[in-house]
Formats: sequence, C-alpha cells, structure tokens
Amino acid sequence: MFDYGFNSNSSSGSGYMSTFDPFPRSLQGFSDVLQGRPTVSQTLVLDAEMGELVKAPARVGKKGISETKALAALKSHSEAERRRRERINAHLATLRGFVPCSTEKMDKAKLLAAVISQVKELERDALEACKGHLIPTADDEVKVETYFDGTIEGTLYFKASICCDYRPELLSDIRKAVDSLPLKMVNAEMSTLGSRLKNEFVFTNSRNKNSADDAEATQILTDSIHQALTSVLEKGIASPEYSPRTTLPNKKRMVTFFDSSSSSS
Repeated sequence: MFDYGFNSNSSSGSGYMSTFDPFPRSLQGFSDVLQGRPTVSQTLVLDAEMGELVKAPARVGKKGISETKALAALKSHSEAERRRRERINAHLATLRGFVPCSTEKMDKAKLLAAVISQVKELERDALEACKGHLIPTADDEVKVETYFDGTIEGTLYFKASICCDYRPELLSDIRKAVDSLPLKMVNAEMSTLGSRLKNEFVFTNSRNKNSADDAEATQILTDSIHQALTSVLEKGIASPEYSPRTTLPNKKRMVTFFDSSSSSS
C-alpha cells in the first residue's frame, strides 16, 4: 500500500496544485458558470508571455467620446431646424403682406390660395392700365394688325409691334427687318422698362392706297411684316448670351396676328 501525503504549506505543493487546477484564476468565469453563480461578460485574450487567457484591457474614453459626438450632432440638427422654421415664418410674413385682408387665422394652404388670387388680380389690373400705352410686357411677343384712317380714300395702315429683352444689335436687326418690307413707315415709337424694350411701327402701302380692296395682297403684306419681326425675335431667343436674363430660358413667347376683318378703325 502506498501512502501519499500533501503539505499545504509547501511551495512545491502549491505550484503542483496550481498546475493541475482545472479552474485557474484566469478561467474563474468558466468555473462560476459550472457552479451556477452569476457571471459578468468579459473579453479574454491570450497573454503570449504567461501562456494564459487574461482579461482584455478596457477601452478608456470611448463612451465619453460617443456621447460628445451625439450631443454635438443633436445641437447642430436643432439649430438647422430652428433656422429652417425662421425662414418659413419670414416667407409667410412676406406672403401675408400681399393680401389686404387679415390673414392671421389662415393656414398655409388658404394663405397661398389668397396670395395667388391677389397676384392674378394685380396682373389683370396692370394689363388693363397698360392698354393704350406703349409699355413693355413680361412676354416676348409680336403683334400685327390693320386699320383704316377713316378718310374717303380709305388708306390701309399696318400697325406692328415687337416686345422683347434688349440685346446688342437689336435695334440694328429691327432696322434691317423694317427696311426689307415693301411698305412705307409713317410712324415709329419705342419704350423701355428695365431690360425690356417695345417698338411700335405704323406702315402704309405707298404703291396702292386702296389695297384694302385686294384681300390677298393685304394678307401677303401682313405676313411679310409678321415674318420680318418674328425673325428678329427668334434671333434673340437663339442667342441667349446676348440676353441679360439668361436665367429664364423658358420665358413665354407670344405672337399675335390680326387680319383686317377683325380690326377696328
């Protein structure tokens, strides 16, 4: 029979038990799991010098940095939202100034509808006020109409106008177009408003003062005036670099034609 003894005070015995201990200190967490004790999740790494699994060092300051970034982002978002609301309120205040009636209790949809209605009414009033006056409009347009002077001879006159943006060589182009017509110019007027320009001409047919009797000849002359002035208008549209308002490439263009049957003396 063999008898084995163990001295707990012996240093060799302590090393011996440490070597064969199934749950060393570095693996204490696993021992707690097997023994039913609650554990705390930890990250273990292999220590190359000791040859044992040890706790990974904690990342110092990561949580604090993340919280600081989150607070900064939240503050930036709040400031952007505040500025956006201020811009909207400023625009709404401007729109309320267009409506003469009280708009304090109007919601945004009703306010916009009221402003649109008011602007349309102002446009109608402006067009009505411009009738009979040589005032440039916002649209590019060419108008041609015929009328009689009311005399016994019944001389036929052609009244034409062109409205567009001013550009270099515009007046020269208009002059060339007018000179190319087989008509005599008896009157010419021009007005400007900002970058807009409007020219109005009155022509008569010096060859045949009673050309009103010839509807076909009248139509040919009217078409000639229309084509000549429209070519000037289209030249400006085809050359946007000459226009001071190149930011509005889709500006509406109007061409109006009146024959002698629809005009009044």
